[in-house]
Order: sequence, then C-alpha cells, then structure tokens
Amino acid sequence: MAKRDYYEVLGVSKSASPEEIKKAYRKLAIKYHPDKNPGDAEAEEKFKEAAEAYDVLSTPEKKQRYDQYGHQGVSGGFSGGGASMDDIFSQFGDIFGGGGFDSFFGGGGGGRRRTKKGTNLRVKLKLNLQEVANGVEKKIKVKRQVLADGVTFKNCGTCQGTGQVKKVVNTMLGQMVSASTCPACGGNGQIVDKKPAEADARGMVLKEEVIPIQIPAGVADGMQLSMSGKGNETAGGIPGDLLILIEEIESDNFKRDGNNVIYDLYVSFVDVALGAQLEVPTIDGKVKIKLEPGTQSGKVLRLKGKGIKDINGYGSGDQLIYVNVWTPKALSREERELLEKLRDAENFRPDPGKSEKGFFDRVKDMFS
Repeated sequence: MAKRDYYEVLGVSKSASPEEIKKAYRKLAIKYHPDKNPGDAEAEEKFKEAAEAYDVLSTPEKKQRYDQYGHQGVSGGFSGGGASMDDIFSQFGDIFGGGGFDSFFGGGGGGRRRTKKGTNLRVKLKLNLQEVANGVEKKIKVKRQVLADGVTFKNCGTCQGTGQVKKVVNTMLGQMVSASTCPACGGNGQIVDKKPAEADARGMVLKEEVIPIQIPAGVADGMQLSMSGKGNETAGGIPGDLLILIEEIESDNFKRDGNNVIYDLYVSFVDVALGAQLEVPTIDGKVKIKLEPGTQSGKVLRLKGKGIKDINGYGSGDQLIYVNVWTPKALSREERELLEKLRDAENFRPDPGKSEKGFFDRVKDMFS
C-alpha cells in the first residue's frame, strides 16, 4: 500500500513552521494514543503513521530530502514504516513535556517503560555513475556495539523495574504526582547483573560485522539512507540505526544534470559535413548514433531513457549528446593547401544571417 504524503498525514502545508508541525503531531498523537484506544489496531497504525511523518518533517535534513525526492529520499530507518511503539515512545515521548506520554495520560494503567535507543552509526559510501543510475547492492564492514554473550540483567532498585521515578509534591490544590525517567537505568527498568570480563560496564562489546546494503537507483550525492536497527545496541533497549551518506564519484565521460546525463562528443569537420555513423558511450555500454550531413557544432542529440532512473520510479532520464566540431591545432602543407582552396567556396561559408562563427572562420582566425 502506497504511503500517504507526510504533509497530508499531519494536515499541514509545505510552508508550515516547526511549531505548527509539532502542534499538528501532538494533536494526532493524543487522538490515536494506544492508551486512549486500547486494542484498536487502526488507531495504532494512525499513531505510527503520524510519528513517521513527524520524524521526517521535524528534522530539517530529512525534510529537505523528502521535499526533493519524496519517500525514497528518506527510505529505511524510522521513516521506512517499520518503527515499533518502543521506537516512538523513545524518540518522541518528550513532546508532551518532561513527563512524556505516560505522565500526560496518567501512566497508561501501570506505567510504560521508556525504552532507550542505541546510538546511530554513520558511514560514507562512494558510488560511480553506473551504480547511481541503476542501483546496486553493496557490502560494508562496520564496527558496532552489541550485547555480549552471557550478560544478565536485574530490575533496577531505584525504580523497581518501572523505568520511572515518581515524586509527590504538596501544592495549594493538594498533592501532585509527577513522573520522570529513572536516572539509574535511563528508563529501561533493568541494570546489568552479570557480564563477561571483555564486556564494558553496560554489558557491551565491539563487534565487526559485514552488512549488505541495497542502494536504490537514482540516489544523489549528499543523500542519506538509513537502515533501522543496524547501529549500536544498548542494554535493555533497541538498536540505533546505520546512516549511509552517499558520495557520487565524478565520471570521466559524463556530467549529471538531475536524471539526465551529458556527454560531449568531439567530431571532425568532415564527419559533420558528410554525415557519419559513430559509436558513443552510455551508462550501460556503447551505442551507435547517426550524424546527419550538415550537423552544426552545438547541436544536441537526445538518447531517450539512457539517463538515470528516477528515485521515485518515474522512468529514467535521457542522455544528451553535445556535438562539438574539433578544430585541428596543426596542419600539414597538403591539408593547408586543401583548406585554402575551400576557404572561399560558396558552400563553405557560414550563413550571413547567423551569428555563430563557422568552422572555416575559426580556421582562418587560427592562421591569420
């Protein structure tokens, strides 16, 4: 099922301010909160959908990529649609203030633990133009914090395993109860009991792992992709994400212009004057093109669909071939004599009505 537009989900315009986006999300979060709609699967999905939209539109970098590339620009990670309730409460619980969702809804009938999330990992991935154009699977090696084998946990003594500490304050209106994240366990409700010698105080060890990454066609330099759960783990919580920054390697043959690729073709005067069958490179290999007799320098030829696939699936760009007439820098005596004979021939003079300088005018200037 296709994702809805994030602006439509939150009911805001593209020009909405950060405060308007936050206000719209808060309203939807209250309406569809699981504690307010127990057992309602549809409400839970709408709650997740709103959180996903807010995650993107409240983050300037993600919002910019979404505005430019749509859902593909923010694919993977939290915005990939696979977020759990723990993801959402961990990431956005404080939108209602220091007490989070639970204090806002009175603890949700027993108190919901606030699950910590591990830190994200960031890597740079270099791709050539062919990989960018068609998509590719890459395998990268990362070192990430993972939970050591043999680690055991016990309930936190400070919060008795609830992940929250409550404080009673006497006011003019009576006793007020406030809840906050437990400082001892960070909201997990558990702390390390036993661990192997190689593990740190949190029960974590550094592990090297090879991770396959499927890069979609049409990514661009500077775009950031995300893989949910492939970052650092955290004791008693959920793993962070792996963030992949795309670096596009400059091509020797082509220049990129959006989804189009530009190729400069240098040909001799004889080829453009008489016409020719030529072979030119494309992203996917060589193809033959036909130069019509009389082709002018500066003419642009178009190869439909030979450009870069659109990241949102809207077909492919084209290859634009710019015809450039190559002027020889040195002439033999015979070549010079031949050109001198042709210099004043009627068919070898440029059209007086055109401002573009012709080939023989440039030759004349070169030798004058």
